[in-house]
Amino acid sequence: MLRYVLTAALALLATPVFANDSIAELGTGGLILSRSDAVAMESEDLTISPEKVTVDYVFRNNTDKDVDAIVAFPMPDIEGDPYEMPAIPDEDDNFLGFEVTIDGVAAKPQLEQKAFALGIEISADLKAQNVPFYPFGDAAKAALAKLPQAVADDWVDRGLIIEDTADDGSGMKTVYVPFWQLRSTYWWRSTFPANKAVHVAHRYKPSVGGTSSVSFFYDGQFQGQYAAYKPRYCMDQTFENAIRKAAKGNPDGTPRYFESRIAYILTTGGNWATGAIGKFKLTVDKGDPKNLVSFCGENVRKVGPTRFEMTAENFYPEHDIDILLLEPSGDGGSGG
Repeated sequence: MLRYVLTAALALLATPVFANDSIAELGTGGLILSRSDAVAMESEDLTISPEKVTVDYVFRNNTDKDVDAIVAFPMPDIEGDPYEMPAIPDEDDNFLGFEVTIDGVAAKPQLEQKAFALGIEISADLKAQNVPFYPFGDAAKAALAKLPQAVADDWVDRGLIIEDTADDGSGMKTVYVPFWQLRSTYWWRSTFPANKAVHVAHRYKPSVGGTSSVSFFYDGQFQGQYAAYKPRYCMDQTFENAIRKAAKGNPDGTPRYFESRIAYILTTGGNWATGAIGKFKLTVDKGDPKNLVSFCGENVRKVGPTRFEMTAENFYPEHDIDILLLEPSGDGGSGG
C-alpha cells in the first residue's frame, strides 16, 4: 500500500502514567460474520479519533434466500498483569462502551466472557469463588481477599493469581492480584433478507496507549523506538522535520510532546463473500492544529479543518491501522 503521512493535530486523551512511564494500547477492530459466503460488505465508513471510533456498514445479501448469521464483535483481550497496565477506557465488563444499531434500531448483543491462565480456561474456577472475570478494579481485588487459603495457594501455583507486595500508606502489605487473561466477545443473531441491504453501525471508546514523552527522539537525534515506529506509522520527512524543529532550543534536545497510539484491526474486514469491501472510507479527526499525527494510508486528503479522509473501492484490507499521536506538553511543541 502506498504510504502517505500527515503532519497535523490530534488531541491526546488524558491517561494516567504508570511506573514504566508508558501504557499499552489494545488493538480493536470491526465485526465478524459466521456466514461470509453469502453476505458482502457493500461499504464501510470508519472514523477514528482518540475519543471515539465509529463504524457504519452496509451489508448486502446477494442471494435469493434469507441468510441467518451470527455477528460478533471481539473485544481486545485483557491481561491481568499489575505491572503492564493497558489503556482501558472504562472499568467494567463493557470496558470500551460498545454500542450497536441495526437499521437504526439499538440492538442488545449478548456478552460472552471467558478467563484463561497459561492458555487453560479457568472460568469455572472464578465463578465457583464469585470472583469477577474483569481483572482490574476493586471488585476483583476484594473477591480475591476473601479466598480460602487453600484455594489461594492453588491459584498461585496454577498461575491464576500472584502475590503483590506494596506500601498502601500504612506499611508494606501483600495482596493477591489477578494474573489471568480475559477474552470478551459481543455477539447477536441477525437475518440478512434476500437481495437487500442491512445497515449496521457500532461505536466504542478506543484504547489509547501513551507515553509521557517522545520515545523515538531525544538528545537531538532519532533513536529509541525510531526503527520500529518509522515503518509502522509511515513517518516521512515532513513529520521528522517537525520533530527536529520542536526539539531545537530545548536543553536536552528533546521535543516537548505527550505520545499516544491507537491500533485498529482492519484485516478482519476481509471475511466477506467477495473478500473485499465495496466502498471504504477512513476518516481521522485531528482535533487540534498544534498536535502531530502520523499514519499509513493511500491517497489521503484533507477534507476539513480537523479531518483527513481516505477512500477506496473494492478495497481489500491487507494491513491494520496504526496511528501515532503527539500533543505538545508545554514549550517546545509546534504544529504542522
